[in-house]
Amino acid sequence: MNLLPFGNLPPHRSRSFVPQRATLNEWPAIEPLFDQLEAQAPQCRTRAAFEQWLQRVSELASAIDEEGSRRYIAMTCHTDNPKAKQSYLHFVETIEPKLKDRQFRLAKIFLAHPQRKKLPQRRYAVLDRDTQLLVELFRPANIPLETQETKVGQQYQELMGGLTVRHGGEEKTIVQMGVYQQETDRALRKKTWELIAKRRLKEVGRIDGMFDKLLKLRVRMAKNAGYGNYRDYMHRAKGRFDYTPADCMEFHRAVEKEVMPLVRRLHRQRRTQLKLDCLRPWDIAVDPLGRAPLKPFQDADEMVQRTQRIFNHLDKELADGFRQMQRLKLLDLANRKGKAPGGYQASLAEARVPFIFMNAVGMQRDVETLLHEAGHAFHTQAAQEEDIHHYRHAPLEFCEVASMSMELLGNAHLEEFYSAADAQRACQSHLENIILLLPWIATVDAFQHWIYTHPDHTRAERDGAWLKLMKRFGGEIDWTGHGTAQRKSWHRQLHIFLSPFYYIEYGIAQLGALQVWANAQRNLPRALRDYKDALALGGSRPLPELFAAAGCKFSFNASTVRPLMAMVQEELGKMNGHPKAA
Repeated sequence: MNLLPFGNLPPHRSRSFVPQRATLNEWPAIEPLFDQLEAQAPQCRTRAAFEQWLQRVSELASAIDEEGSRRYIAMTCHTDNPKAKQSYLHFVETIEPKLKDRQFRLAKIFLAHPQRKKLPQRRYAVLDRDTQLLVELFRPANIPLETQETKVGQQYQELMGGLTVRHGGEEKTIVQMGVYQQETDRALRKKTWELIAKRRLKEVGRIDGMFDKLLKLRVRMAKNAGYGNYRDYMHRAKGRFDYTPADCMEFHRAVEKEVMPLVRRLHRQRRTQLKLDCLRPWDIAVDPLGRAPLKPFQDADEMVQRTQRIFNHLDKELADGFRQMQRLKLLDLANRKGKAPGGYQASLAEARVPFIFMNAVGMQRDVETLLHEAGHAFHTQAAQEEDIHHYRHAPLEFCEVASMSMELLGNAHLEEFYSAADAQRACQSHLENIILLLPWIATVDAFQHWIYTHPDHTRAERDGAWLKLMKRFGGEIDWTGHGTAQRKSWHRQLHIFLSPFYYIEYGIAQLGALQVWANAQRNLPRALRDYKDALALGGSRPLPELFAAAGCKFSFNASTVRPLMAMVQEELGKMNGHPKAA
C-alpha cells in the first residue's frame, strides 16, 4: 500500500553533497554527513568557501526535512495505519533528537567561524539572527521532552481523527457531520449538534489528560531554558523579534473594542432573521434567510477543477502552480475515517514543492480552505529558487498573509462554483466570518497566555478561564443546558495541543490580508505583483519588511483594526439582504 498520494519526486537542485542515492531514513545514514560538515568548516578560509559550506548545510537540511514531512503526511493521511504511525514515531524518537543536537553544533560552528563577519550583511542578517537564537535557547535536556510532546500530539490527532457517530443508519466522521449545521431544519441541527457534542464529551477525560501531560512538559522546557513561564519562552523561541506578549494583549483589546460590537450586531441580526428568541450553538452556520445550504461541489475532484478556473481568472503564474500540484498528485483533500482533522500545507523541502491536506465534505468552508492552503502553496512555489533552506520558510505571521489574502482574492471569481446570487452570498458569509474569526483568535491566544502564566491551575480553573474569555469574546450565543460542552469547546482547537501559541498569527495576518484585498480593489495587477514579490522573499527579510513588500502595514492595534472593519462593513452594506452599518 502506498501511503503517500505522490511518488518519488526529484530534488529541485541536483545533490552535490548528499549522495544521490542516499535514503535518510536511519541515523547511521545521516550522521556521517554531519561529521563531514564539521570537518570541512575549518577548511573554509575564504568567504566564497564558507558560503559554499552553508549551501551544503542547506542541502542536508532540505533532504532531512523532506524525509520528516513525508512521514508526517503519511501519518496524518492514515492515522489508523500502524505502518504510517510507526514510521512517523520512529523519525520522531530516533532521528529528531540526534538531529537537534547536531544542528546545534553546526549553529555554533557558524557563529564562531572567522568568515561569518565577511558575509554580506543584508543577505545573511536574518539567518545570523535566527541562528543566534537557536544557540541561545538550545538545551539538551529539552530534546527528550520535545519528543514526548510530539508523541502526545500524535495521540491527540489519532483520537480526534477517529471520532465517529452513527446518524441515519451510517457511521460518519465528526467533519462529515458538520454539513448538518447548515440545514434549515432547526430540530435536525440541534439533534446532530448534540450528537457531536455528546461524542466529544465521551473523550473529555482522555483529552484533558493529554493536555495535562503537554502542560507539564512545556513548563519543564521553559524552566530548563531559564524562563519564568512557558509563554515568555515560546514568544522568544518563535523568533518574535518584532512584537511582544504585551502587543498580543493590545490586539485582544483592539478586538474587544473594534470588533465585538460588530459581532453582537451580526448575532442580533441573525437572531431577528431566524425569528428566534435567542441564538443557540446550532444556529450559527445555517443561512439566516432560510435558504438551502450552499452546495459548491459534489466531490473533491470537482472542487479542484472549479478552483483551478478561479486561479485561471486571477493570475497565470498562480494557475500554473496549482496545475503542477495536480499533475504531481500533491493534493489529498477528501474527508474519510482515519484521517487527521484539519487542513495544512506541507513543503517537501528538497523537491521544493507544496502538498495540501484537508477534509472536504462539500461545504463552502471547503472552498475557503482550499483557497487558503493554495495561498500557502503559492508561497512555497514563489520561494522555490531560494537556496538557503532556512529562507524558504517565512515567519508564520506572514505565511498566513499569503493564505488569507488568497481567500479574499479568490472571492471575486466564486461564480465558478455558484450562480451570481449564491457567489455573493458566499462572499457575504466569508466577510462576516472574518468579523467572527477575530474574536475567536483573541480567545484562543488569550487562553494560552492565561494557561502558561498560571501553570499550577486545576482543570476546573482552566475551564473557568476559558468561560471568562467566551463571555468576553463570545457574542450573544446561549449555551443553556450545554455548559460542559461550552467549557470544553477549547478541546477542538488543535493548535492548543499541537502548536502552542500558533494562533495570534492568524489575527495579525488577517489584518495584512485585508490590506492586500483593499489594494487589489484599487489596482489588482499591482496588488498581485506586490503579493507575489513578497512571497518570493520567503523568510529572507524581517517581518515588517515582508508586510511592506506586500503593500501592508505591520500593525495590529485599534487604529489599524478600526478602518479595516469599516471597510468590511462597507462591503457588506453593498450586498443584497445585508443591513447598512449603523
